[in-house]
Parts: sequence; C-alpha cells; structure tokens
Amino acid sequence: MQRQHIIQFPKKKAHNLRQDEVYFHIQEKGTQRKIRFHDYDKIYQVQGLYEQIFYDRLKCISPGKVTSILQSAINQSEDTFTELRVLDLGAGNGMMGEALKKHGVSRLIGVDIIPEARDAALRDRPGLYDAYYIEDFTKLNDDTGEELASWQCNCMVTVAALGFGDIPPKAFIVAFNLIESKGWVAFNIKETFFDTRDESGFSKMIREIVFSEYMDVYIIERYRHRLSIEGEPLYYFAIAGRKKADIPAEFLESKGIVVA
Repeated sequence: MQRQHIIQFPKKKAHNLRQDEVYFHIQEKGTQRKIRFHDYDKIYQVQGLYEQIFYDRLKCISPGKVTSILQSAINQSEDTFTELRVLDLGAGNGMMGEALKKHGVSRLIGVDIIPEARDAALRDRPGLYDAYYIEDFTKLNDDTGEELASWQCNCMVTVAALGFGDIPPKAFIVAFNLIESKGWVAFNIKETFFDTRDESGFSKMIREIVFSEYMDVYIIERYRHRLSIEGEPLYYFAIAGRKKADIPAEFLESKGIVVA
C-alpha cells in the first residue's frame, strides 16, 4: 500500500484566500514544509501526495465526472468512445488519463508545462500515455505543432487546470485548434467563470467559445468538484461538446479578449 503522508491544513479558515492560494503543511523527516495547492511541481515530486490531498481527503471527482459527460455526449452521436484519440491538456500525473483509459480510448497524448508532471505520470502510471509532451502552448513551435498534429487527435480534455493561470487562454485555443474538426471537447471550469460579472480574459473566452459557431455544446452540468479545506463543497461546471471549426485569433480579438 502507498504510505500515507503526514499533512496538516492551516488552523485559520481560508475563506479569504483564492482557491489557488490555499496551502497545507507536510511533515518530512522531522521538518514541516508549506506547499500551496497549486505548487504542482512540489506536490508531484512526493509520490502519492496529490492523490492523498485532492482525492482521498478532499474527495475530488472531476476526472470521473468529465469522462462521464464525454461518454454521454458521444452516445448522442454515431461515434464510439473507444475510437477517441485524446489530447489531455494539463495532464498532470495522469488522473484524467487514467479515468479515460478505464473506459477505453485508442490513443492518449499527455501535455503539461512542468517536467515534474510527466515524471510523476511515468513513475506512477507507466505506459498510460502513448506520448507525453512538456510544452508551453503559448509558444509552440512549428515542428512540435506538426508532431502533435500527426497524432490526429479527435478529442481534447482538460480537468481542473483552467482559469487560475495554469492554462492561459491562448494555450487552450492552440490545443482546441489541434484536434480534428468534428472532434470532441470536454473540460471543467469553476462555476463563477460563467458569471457575466467575471470580466477576466479567461472567463470571457470560455463564454464566447461555448456559445459560438466554433463549438456545439452537448452537455453542461453543475456538480461538486471537491471539498474545500473547511469541508464546504466547491462547485464546477463540466462541459462536453463537439468542435465545428478552428477558432481564428480575430474572433476573440473582436470580443476584446487578449489571448497572448
């Protein structure tokens, strides 16, 4: 069995902290270390720590939920889940990829921006991905772009990585445009990103894409993503749909959204 790490959440309530600012302490060899929830490089270096915090203790269900709504969307078409060639954007240590593999996909390509994510995926889930790239999609060069396109992905997924600066709007669009037309898209976002009072570039981008001619939305479902460290539910939307066409840069520029 994977050994349990000694972790402690802060005594003070974290209501004044943004979701990406929340932190915990871990005891290691007699010393205590503070790590923020979004310090993924540090978390991935400790085997089993990510799963213990987010899945065992905070009851995250997002990989299973997004996989489920993707399955439901595909069931509304003549396509089959097992024919999916998936680009897993922000793949991390492979939690979403593992959920997809349980249902059977023909190809699974991981992408993340930090090397520690790939290291953790290869360590904890060897053989899960057909390939795993460490790339900044806001600076993707032509050669790598062509190599990624050669995988002929017809589905893009991204889970728990949107809207906190983890995946910028431009990276999302580059990944979206890499998959084939009529390909599938599934992701989740914090519920407040659908609030029109949220004027952040990412929030506006998601609203414009979801309700644009470039994507057909099949399912939008509100669900409990996980618990906060106080035990309160954090709600997200899971979204699944079908790509109709590439998103041109001028589309978002015309909406006043900067994607650089």
